[in-house]
Amino acid sequence: MPNSTSILLRSVFLYWSQQTPFHRHFPIYRSKQQALLRLLSGLLTIMATTGLLGFLSLIFQDLRHWAVWLCLFFVLFKVIKLYVKWRELNRAFSPFPGPKRHWLYGNTQEFSGDESYLDTVVQYAEEYPYAYPLWLGNFFGMLTVCHPDYAKAILSRQDPKDTFTYYFLIPWIGKGLLVLSGQKWYQHRKLLTPAFHYDVLKPYVKLMSDSVNVMLDKWERIIPDKNPVELFEHISLMTLDTILKCAFSSQSNCQNYGENDYIKAVYDLSYLVNYRATFLPYHSDIIFHLSPHGFKSRRALKIAHQHTDKVIKERKESLKEVEELEKIRQKRHLDFLDILLCAKDENGQGLSDEDLRAEVDTFMFEGHDTTTSGISWTLYCMAKYPEHQEKCREEIREVLGDRDTVLWEDLSKMPYITMCIKESMRLYPPVPEVGRELVQPITFCDGRSLPKGSVILLSIYAMNRCSSIWEDPEVFDPLRFSPENTSGRHSHAFVPFSAGGRNCIGQTFAMNEMKVALALTLQRFELNLEPGKEPIKTIQLVLKSLNGIHLNLKKIDRMQEKNQ
Repeated sequence: MPNSTSILLRSVFLYWSQQTPFHRHFPIYRSKQQALLRLLSGLLTIMATTGLLGFLSLIFQDLRHWAVWLCLFFVLFKVIKLYVKWRELNRAFSPFPGPKRHWLYGNTQEFSGDESYLDTVVQYAEEYPYAYPLWLGNFFGMLTVCHPDYAKAILSRQDPKDTFTYYFLIPWIGKGLLVLSGQKWYQHRKLLTPAFHYDVLKPYVKLMSDSVNVMLDKWERIIPDKNPVELFEHISLMTLDTILKCAFSSQSNCQNYGENDYIKAVYDLSYLVNYRATFLPYHSDIIFHLSPHGFKSRRALKIAHQHTDKVIKERKESLKEVEELEKIRQKRHLDFLDILLCAKDENGQGLSDEDLRAEVDTFMFEGHDTTTSGISWTLYCMAKYPEHQEKCREEIREVLGDRDTVLWEDLSKMPYITMCIKESMRLYPPVPEVGRELVQPITFCDGRSLPKGSVILLSIYAMNRCSSIWEDPEVFDPLRFSPENTSGRHSHAFVPFSAGGRNCIGQTFAMNEMKVALALTLQRFELNLEPGKEPIKTIQLVLKSLNGIHLNLKKIDRMQEKNQ
């Protein structure tokens, strides 16, 4: 930008060029205009550079001052915002006494998700009936609910899943039925409900039996050399095989291929999601992305998404065949994936690829990991309480006889097995906790209330072991679930699949699979605990064991039993 000095010099040079033949002083130039322009250009360049550096220096100083002030204002804004949030949370939770919290990290040390955490929430449920707050740091708190009256008040509403816990799940399962809310959740729920109709579930029982028998055949081959058997690994493959056959029309034969990359990815992701939720620095997307755990998460996500993409692609290809398409048209009710692929809105548009994969990822995970937990812990209970194991086996002999396949009609003839499964899920709920975020204020039965935006954690695990609800809660007693004992019980005392409008859409499917797995396993094997290998409970989205569940299996001679 020219200043007064450069303008003056330009005028002097112009006058000089008009009075003196320029080429006499600079004979190399044949044109005085050319020489003048070259000289002026050099001088102006020097002056402009000097002026620009000074100007930039001034700008840099000003920008530095502005940056300092902006940073101070930003920090002040954040501090004020955190203070306001802290004050609002303290006001909201003031009616609810709870455990002491540290001035800096709150109750973070208790959010480990391991066995000590589970024991702690049960202890707090006894000390603080109905509900108590837990704090992750001092700026995020949630009300932990442990009483059926409070559970009923929460689950009878349509509040969405909380954005804190379930946010970390979205990179994995997307915005499917588990995390959706509002109108879109209602549309997807309505769309998918027919996939769990009686007519759809009925033929699945045969497929479930086939998958279980593949697992049991494998156990027969390995127990002479490898006993005890770790259950989670084998049952995970079996439930994955089942869900692929039933819901996705996919014959994967995954049980015959040894270690499965998808199963391992699910284990890694379950651990990482839970760890990230309880480790405050990892709440930052940037910090987590740059960390070793972030790298491990991206690698596992790639494997999980490749698996679901492959399932979707294979089904799309098969539906291009005329014979397969004709089968679909003749079905009264479609399977889960076929519903997703054939769905059309009022404008004739199908689900987007993002929505399609989100629902497939959601059901692929929930449809096999939760049932794996339920079946594994039920078999553990059978080994731990052999008298109930034998009663179940007697019921199985009467129902199945010599058959090694469970039929649809058999499921209603297994009352004692059903009671044992429910009692196992009471002590070891596959999903120990459920989160909600209030979209409207709520007032509970005792008059205490919470404002809009509050986060609630329904501790199913604590509620299932509360002495004010269950007599001798630590005792395994399947008769708790006999018709005469359940008739007077609170409607929300036992909610392993949640309750209300947002209950588990696949709960009948899961119960059927657990009955089939338990019946066929006890028909062929006697289960015994392995001394010194007591499982250590931990929450990794679902209830698992840190050291696995190890049982000794003994093959039952069915011919010898028949002759006795």
